[in-house]
Amino acid sequence: MSVPSGFQLLPAALDAPAQQALVVRVMAALEVAPAEQYRVPRGGRMSVAMSGFGALGWASDTRGYRYSPVHPGTGNPWPAIPDVLLALWARLADPAVPPDSCLINLYRGEAKMGLHQDRDEADFRFPVLSVSLGDTAVFRIGGTSRGGRTASVRLASGDVCLLAGEARLAFHGVDRILAGSSTLVPGGGRINLTLRRAAPA
Repeated sequence: MSVPSGFQLLPAALDAPAQQALVVRVMAALEVAPAEQYRVPRGGRMSVAMSGFGALGWASDTRGYRYSPVHPGTGNPWPAIPDVLLALWARLADPAVPPDSCLINLYRGEAKMGLHQDRDEADFRFPVLSVSLGDTAVFRIGGTSRGGRTASVRLASGDVCLLAGEARLAFHGVDRILAGSSTLVPGGGRINLTLRRAAPA
């Protein structure tokens, strides 16, 4: 199948120096807002370790999914979103309304992300903007109904993709990481940064 309308892939949108600078910012953020493998409502733990930048960070436990103004482990506010990501959002997503959340997803080992929709935000008019750093991911995207046909796309370090329009509520996930395909991330693995507008504009 073809990818849904509104899905845009920009290969190598970030050059090597920009990628390296972002990884430095992410690793510094994880020192003050440690990545955690959150529990999900059914009780298990996610294989992906997560943290965030911005006024709101995403969190999960047995009570459900939500955005929070503080890190669930430290109780402190999340680090500020780096300017380079704000500029990327203004150029590709919405120049008038900035993002208030940027999820940091750290994939290592056998970590993956099952097919899901991003539905915890207040207004689906705003897209989700995704930045890939480190190892290549096998990304899967389908339609807006679970169980439909899907397509696979490889996302390499420096690639940026946008989920807008029909694709904003498309089911999507990460089947696997191609370990060792990049040496960018200290300790190996892949970092995925997803910018969102979580609260009402």
